[in-house]
Amino acid sequence: MTGTEFEELVADLCRRDGCSEVQRVGGAGDNGADVLGHLPDGRTMVIQCKRYAPTASIPSREVRDLLGARQHFKADIAIFVTTTRFTRPAETFAQENGIIAIHRDHFGVWNNGASLESLAHVSGAGQGDTRHRARWKKTYQADSR
Repeated sequence: MTGTEFEELVADLCRRDGCSEVQRVGGAGDNGADVLGHLPDGRTMVIQCKRYAPTASIPSREVRDLLGARQHFKADIAIFVTTTRFTRPAETFAQENGIIAIHRDHFGVWNNGASLESLAHVSGAGQGDTRHRARWKKTYQADSR
């Protein structure tokens, strides 16, 4: 799946969950937004999508960029969706600034039918421990040979 396809998938999940006026705007010059739209309750949202390798992590500077995008687009809600995990400082920054952080595990739950609204309540939590990630990395590398 390409980055653009991932952004389209996120936009489709938003539509499935009753969001309106959802549009993918990612690409060069996107001002930090990949998806824009309105939540079912009418609040505006800006979403940043990052499709990274499972062994990577989202640093706090990328979450800070989303805070700037929320200001730029005058959005009520900022959501960061990734196929990997957030560093601890990034997770803390998201929580302190009201950014919904959807990491790989929660993205899978969302993709399998959970609503976007339900994920807002577990933002950033439950990313697994270092041993879990090390086991996954070892298995992934063995499978890719």
